[in-house]
Amino acid sequence: MLLKIYKAFLAFIYPVMLNRYIEKRKKCGKEDIARFNERLGKATLPRPKGKLIWMHGASVGESISMLPLIDRLLQIYPDLHIMVTTGTTTSAEVMAKRLPERAFHQYYPLEHPLYAARFIRHWKPDLALWFESEFWPAMLSTIKKRRIPLILLNGRISNKSFKRWQQFDFIIKEILDCFTLCLGQSEEDATRLKILGAQNTACLGNLKYAGLPLPIDENKKNDLRKAFNGRPVWLVSSTHHDEESKIGRFIKELEQKIPNLLTVIVPRHPPRGIEIKEKLVNDYHLDVSLRSQNEPITEKTEVYVADTIGELGIFYDLCQIVFIGGSLIPHGGQNFMEPSRMHDAVIVGPHMHNFTDAMARAQKADGIIQVNDVLELIDTVEKLFKNPDYLKERADKAYNWANGEAKVLDAIVQKVEEYIKTC
Repeated sequence: MLLKIYKAFLAFIYPVMLNRYIEKRKKCGKEDIARFNERLGKATLPRPKGKLIWMHGASVGESISMLPLIDRLLQIYPDLHIMVTTGTTTSAEVMAKRLPERAFHQYYPLEHPLYAARFIRHWKPDLALWFESEFWPAMLSTIKKRRIPLILLNGRISNKSFKRWQQFDFIIKEILDCFTLCLGQSEEDATRLKILGAQNTACLGNLKYAGLPLPIDENKKNDLRKAFNGRPVWLVSSTHHDEESKIGRFIKELEQKIPNLLTVIVPRHPPRGIEIKEKLVNDYHLDVSLRSQNEPITEKTEVYVADTIGELGIFYDLCQIVFIGGSLIPHGGQNFMEPSRMHDAVIVGPHMHNFTDAMARAQKADGIIQVNDVLELIDTVEKLFKNPDYLKERADKAYNWANGEAKVLDAIVQKVEEYIKTC
């Protein structure tokens, strides 16, 4: 009943509020104008023949976590097709480069019952896999109405979300009732989902542990290796606002201890590249080059800002010391499994609450270095550079932990197959 009221409310306010919201997103470059019809539920591709699995994830992180599962299912079922939906232009670019044959991308429709119905009517998915916990009631209720099996994968309910949903348990219970099965990232997530009203819950592990290697363009990698010219290089990855500044103020101090040091920064949001350069140049008098502007790395370059998309694997491969951003500020951290799988010594800051379970498992295996603040980060980087044996030990432990966690994929594939065989 609540979902019916919600959908009626959306239909009522759309002409007044959502149109303005959409136009604002377009002006800010957050919508793909050429493919905007997809956001209205209008398909730009025909439905492939045979079974179609639909996988939905909010943005880049979720869509990348799908890739190992996509590859495995397409290997098992040669006639299967997989549609991936996301809501951001960045994730669409990443998927365009990384989706294999028989898998394709569409933009997720805006939250409106008409668009949801139009989308489902065209694609008629045989099975829907929903990644993590971004719930869109209009679409979820449409899926349920069409009796399409719906599985929540890598479901995550943060402590904050759990407390908030408990205050509105009558709403979340109706939303979770749309799911055939809810698989939590951790046992805690599965328990929270059950308390909130999910009827069928389990924990098979975190699918992000089973990620495929990031793509690496060997020509670009070789060009960068030549540009690095044998210098000591470390990587500051997936940074958010203010983290570059926190680290930038200590770069010259670190250079005195590690002569000829080059710091590579890959911001979480590439459009911030120019802003980051201006900040580092004006406030800390650093020599900075921007990759997006094809600015060269010279012997004077102190910071190289790689403000591009889809090249992170190259830098993880070239830099053996990696700091993961989103963790010096209360954002909650970014994916630290990827550099661990690439045999890097991985450092994170104090704020890693987005990865509570993964952090606990990595710390138990001594596969991660966690620092309390930027001063401790700088000291740790210095120690790793000056002690090659210690650097190798930390890289080995990170790799061994990440490699051992990849078995989660087998368990999830087995569970998903149970539903594929019946649909």
